[in-house]
Amino acid sequence: MRLQSVGHRNLPSYALLRSFECAARHESFTQAAEELHLTQSAVSRQVKELEETIGVTMFRRVGRRVTLTEAGRRFAADLAVDLENLKQSVARAIAAGERNATLRIGILPTFASRWLIPRLGTFLNDHPSVEIRLETRTVPFDLTRERFDLAIHFGKANWPDARLNKLFDEEMLPVASPKFRDRYSANEPARIAEAPLLHLITRESAWIDWFAMKGNTDKRLMSGRHFDQFSMIISAAVCSIGAALIPRYLIEMELERGVLIPLSDTPLKTHNSYFAVSAAGDVNPQVNAFTRWLMSTARRASMTNSHE
Repeated sequence: MRLQSVGHRNLPSYALLRSFECAARHESFTQAAEELHLTQSAVSRQVKELEETIGVTMFRRVGRRVTLTEAGRRFAADLAVDLENLKQSVARAIAAGERNATLRIGILPTFASRWLIPRLGTFLNDHPSVEIRLETRTVPFDLTRERFDLAIHFGKANWPDARLNKLFDEEMLPVASPKFRDRYSANEPARIAEAPLLHLITRESAWIDWFAMKGNTDKRLMSGRHFDQFSMIISAAVCSIGAALIPRYLIEMELERGVLIPLSDTPLKTHNSYFAVSAAGDVNPQVNAFTRWLMSTARRASMTNSHE
């Protein structure tokens, strides 16, 4: 799909790329025309011109319908990322023109809502010229390709071509609502094991690991309710749907208010940690300032939790 000699003269115009991206997203020239306020024939003509420029057939035309070829599907996926990066470049230029630095941060959704955002005002007060753009990601990604300045990573220190600064390790507490605890007399591991359990889909073995510390290796402990976000598990635990293993930092408010209570004083210490990640060799002063703030804030939060 690559042009023999890629130079400015070989590159398709933005109008052609925009028409193709829209047509590929809808797999319809008619819907693309409606979105772009063009005629259907104009979209079709621009897509055909793009195909001729690149030398690859992007669509199969079957009667009035069109479907992407495999080459078209791959190109559409790459182009969607490239166009988003172009938008980010323009946004950065605008921010620079307004003399404000914008930090684009890739972050885990529950970490953002539960830990970062309640503390973010402190950073913003100290750095009023820095704009923050938070975008959630749940799987690893390429920092450079997606044009992120910083990311919050959970796992091992294994992000290639990046600088990692450890924020804190993870300790998961077994918790439930007072109503749930009383209903199931869940004051000891044997009774907790008999109660409904809440599981995070990406950490299915968490309860197994916790009960193993207590000498219970029953594989039936995998049964229960399963969710793919900690935010859902927190809500389910508060609503007395089950007992949950949740990182302490995510439920500070619920513990303080007493709507969730620990079922044991034994936490599960996982082998994973949270890291602030930036591109290797990055000398962006705003990234460095935000990273330093994250590390000091995490340190203070860890000290507070250790004294509770």
